[in-house]
Amino acid sequence: MPENIDTDYAAAGFNGSLPFGKSPALVIIDVVMAYIDPASHLYLGPDNALPQMARLADACRAKGVPVIFTNISYAPGGHEGGLFYKKVPALRAFNEGSPLGAFPPELTPKSGDHVIGKFYPSIFFGTALAPMLRTMGVDTLMLAGYSTSGCVRASALDTLCNGFAPFVVSDCCADRDARPHEANLFDMQAKMAEVIDTDRAVALVEAL
Repeated sequence: MPENIDTDYAAAGFNGSLPFGKSPALVIIDVVMAYIDPASHLYLGPDNALPQMARLADACRAKGVPVIFTNISYAPGGHEGGLFYKKVPALRAFNEGSPLGAFPPELTPKSGDHVIGKFYPSIFFGTALAPMLRTMGVDTLMLAGYSTSGCVRASALDTLCNGFAPFVVSDCCADRDARPHEANLFDMQAKMAEVIDTDRAVALVEAL
């Protein structure tokens, strides 16, 4: 095994870089009570990145950068989620009408923000997000939310595949455990996205 994994990946031709575009948007992925309420079986713990996400969202709004929220709401039976709903029984927390599907008071869509409903891990699969972004002239997506190893990673890959530059904001994401969180941030940086922190994201937005 190589002693320095970063050096090894770079030597193999991974870990290139993507430019931050002139017309970014922020997507806050599935930040709902299911992950924040300690009584929920999906509870992520106290390190839920809410303060950082709220800070970045406010910075974006101040500069006129679009802020987009996603959420999930399944009809009884979860047929919209297909095999994903069957594979992950925890998704029953997002059945229509569940209070666990609500946005937290600390981070709720404001006037001018957009809300996209989704049923699968990626923010693009089965949604109208891509044509909406193209109509808005967006070239770059800053990605935040839950969970790093699940919907954030799936969305980062599809962001790249749809022709938008993905910038994953590391401390604006969270997971059930630090190990999948860190491993997936490493993999996304190596293969599909730029991984930055909130300070860097705010600086990029304010420099627009």
